[in-house]
Amino acid sequence: MSGIVIAGYSDVGFRCTKWFLDHRENVRLIYTHADNPSETRWWDSVAELAQARGVPVRVVESLDEPAEAERIRALGPEFLFSFYFRKMIPGRILQIPSVGALNMHGSLLPAFRGRSPINWAILKGAERTGASLHYMVDKPDAGDLVDQEAVPIGWEDDALSVSRKVGAAAVTVLERSWPKLKLGVAPRTTLDLSKGSYFGGRKPEDGFIDWGKSAAEVHNLVRAVAPPWPGAFTDVFGPKVTILRTRLGAYGGHDTFPGKVEPTEGSVIVYCGDDRPVEILAARPEGQGDLDAGQFRLWLLKRS
Repeated sequence: MSGIVIAGYSDVGFRCTKWFLDHRENVRLIYTHADNPSETRWWDSVAELAQARGVPVRVVESLDEPAEAERIRALGPEFLFSFYFRKMIPGRILQIPSVGALNMHGSLLPAFRGRSPINWAILKGAERTGASLHYMVDKPDAGDLVDQEAVPIGWEDDALSVSRKVGAAAVTVLERSWPKLKLGVAPRTTLDLSKGSYFGGRKPEDGFIDWGKSAAEVHNLVRAVAPPWPGAFTDVFGPKVTILRTRLGAYGGHDTFPGKVEPTEGSVIVYCGDDRPVEILAARPEGQGDLDAGQFRLWLLKRS
């Protein structure tokens, strides 16, 4: 049986690790991260899965310590898999597996290389993304592609719904690729990085809404960072308000300008830079709970 070391976290990490364990593959060691108390964990725990299945697990920040390279080398694995492990794996470790070190990335490579690929895909208005299994090299998300599976991004999808689709797609890719990898017949396709894109990580403050942008861009931002991510926020209503869900409205209006707020019969709209509004379907004023469209309208009218 092929010896496997896994470094995994998040939903893709849990699903792919579970797939290997369910199929009784020879997983020798699992690395994962400690949960960040400032984040809302919406996925199942890789650490708890490993403990429940009796597989050795190490909870680490990264694999940069030389002792980890020695630990992995002593196991003599044929494969190392990174499934949404949050830190780059050092080159000295990538050289250890006798067959290869592979990563599952949450996009259709070479598009959306780098950090937060699902959030960026939604933010940029992509109509599809997916999961890509590729060999790891020193440059992030740049090694030869083994296989990928596409998923659609609907106009009302947010980062959570797309993440769940990508998690399922990652398992599909693994199911197709693993038998070929074990036999040494899996394809390797060189990625043309000139035809792709690369994006860095995102910070909570990147969720500030610029109403001078188009309504579609504002709607995409709201979808891209909706909870459990930190959310898109604005001060156009006075206090800070996190916008949880939006819908595009019709073009036109009377004396519109970016950031103009109008209560409607059952909700609130805000005009954007292209003279088109977004309708606020759910929001969270600072210090309060989540409000639906009607509740938010009443909150705003009480402040007037």
